[in-house]
Amino acid sequence: MSMSSADLIKVSKSFGVFKALDEVSLHVPPGKVTCLIGPSGSGKSTLLRCINFLEQYDSGEVRIDGELIGYERPGGERMSAAKLRQMRKKIGMVFQHFNLWPHMTALENVAESLEQVRRLPRREAHERAREALAKVGLSDKIGNYPNRLSGGQQQRVAIARAVAMQPQLMLFDEPTSALDPELVGEVLQVMKTLASEGMTMVVVTHEMGFASHVADQVAFMVSGRMIASGSPGDIFRNPSDERLKQFLQSYHERNDIRHQAGPEECVARTEVPAI
Repeated sequence: MSMSSADLIKVSKSFGVFKALDEVSLHVPPGKVTCLIGPSGSGKSTLLRCINFLEQYDSGEVRIDGELIGYERPGGERMSAAKLRQMRKKIGMVFQHFNLWPHMTALENVAESLEQVRRLPRREAHERAREALAKVGLSDKIGNYPNRLSGGQQQRVAIARAVAMQPQLMLFDEPTSALDPELVGEVLQVMKTLASEGMTMVVVTHEMGFASHVADQVAFMVSGRMIASGSPGDIFRNPSDERLKQFLQSYHERNDIRHQAGPEECVARTEVPAI
């Protein structure tokens, strides 16, 4: 399956008087991993949600494979709900919180959208759901309900649910932020596997190790603006922007404090080079 690209061109979004995005531009190449980093409240999640038009941007353009999403033309009327649904079939999204149906097993949670959205027969949907759960290492949990799964396992079910739809672009909105530290690694490993298979991914993350070693490009945002973007080497080893330097320094200071707290409070992560 071919992978999708995405292009954001001078995208702006306001909530009342608060400007969440201020003319943000970014190219997401097909088959590559793009990580969005920056302090909380910098607009990363809003930008991510604009890519699949879960958030209606005010101006600018968001294009998937060159096709405008959300509007019939730049600055024009909204596209029809049917056309938007069709475009969204290319896109999978994984949220901070797992949003699983509590009354459904892991298998049923993954199969539900295949039956309801893709209109697959039940047997085919369940077979594809089993394959997706195997991909995230949960073949032995297909009959478990969410309350019988750890947070990491629930997030892996959520990833399987998205993967089963066979998207061409995957969006991850801080997928590890709701997890206990010891469960973060298992979710990041699944994401690394997807990246190694050539999935186009846009990841909002505070996991600098993941961004440093898995991303093909990293984009740094502050106060709704795109401040810097480039390869992990450019961003983490040769940061030219002072705000980026301060952000990375703050990350290292927090990381040092966590390690001083003792190994039981730490999680094994790939380290980010000190600046």
